[in-house]
Amino acid sequence: MPAGRHRGAHGGPQAPARPDRPRRCPIPPPSPPATPVSDTDDKQDRPSLLERLSAFLTREPEDRDELLALLHGAFERKLLDADALSMIEGVLQVSEMTVRDIMIPRAQMDVVSQDDEPAEFIPLVLETRHSRFPVTGENKDDIVGILLAKELLNYYTDPTGFKLRDTLRPAVFVPESKRLNVLLREFRANRNHIAIVVDEYGGVSGLVTIEDVLEQIVGDIEDEYDFDEAEDNIIAETGGRHRVKARTEIADFNARFGTDFADDEFDTVGGLVLQAFGRLPKRGETADIGGLRFRVIRADSRRLHTLQVESLTPPRDGDTTGAA
Repeated sequence: MPAGRHRGAHGGPQAPARPDRPRRCPIPPPSPPATPVSDTDDKQDRPSLLERLSAFLTREPEDRDELLALLHGAFERKLLDADALSMIEGVLQVSEMTVRDIMIPRAQMDVVSQDDEPAEFIPLVLETRHSRFPVTGENKDDIVGILLAKELLNYYTDPTGFKLRDTLRPAVFVPESKRLNVLLREFRANRNHIAIVVDEYGGVSGLVTIEDVLEQIVGDIEDEYDFDEAEDNIIAETGGRHRVKARTEIADFNARFGTDFADDEFDTVGGLVLQAFGRLPKRGETADIGGLRFRVIRADSRRLHTLQVESLTPPRDGDTTGAA
């Protein structure tokens, strides 16, 4: 057998061994250009509030208390902010509250008599700045309609031709026992903003507005006629009365009225009034503190908003304490 040749395993000739060649690495295809990620895409990838809550609420709560506990847990885990939690609580609470809980009492109703001339009640409209007024016949139990303040523009354009009764809208009456969620649905369906509240005997016990209902959900709603919280916490009214924000600091109140209420236990006038009542008072309730009468003008189910303050003693001649 010639040199350099040997048999393989099967007895046949075997090819001489080849020198090792370098291996070729496959070249990957070019990658497609990267798609830029915008802030909008990034936000779309984030789970929504509903998705986060759904993930947190892994099981259905058995009752309202358990639902509230789960919501507070979501707040503690930063799945809800304070405003969202407060609003959800308000929505749940509205379904349990009735008109009686938030209505403006009969004694606090600002009304217009059908027998009055516009010149007689226009000062009331300017002072209260309400947009709607119940119009009465013989007394407050006899509501003949609702006057929209904007209708008085017709009086200024044609004083002699203005007839109050022709401008009135029909009054809507609701029972004290009507639930707020039902009332809100009716307000929206009928495009109505105010309702007269009647008791079980048909007598007028107060009124309620759509704003009153919404404030139970979102908190205090202030329009362009409400005074500024930061600059106008105290505003003088007629008859020596003042309208005061419940958030007014005790020190500022003392400086304005010459009082000496302590601020070691609470910082605001609202805290002072809450301590006097020992509970959260309703609209129209009064408390006499340190020679002053505090009347609740605006409050919801969680806090006080606006108070009316007047002195229990008539001012002496030349005494300007509390004057604007």
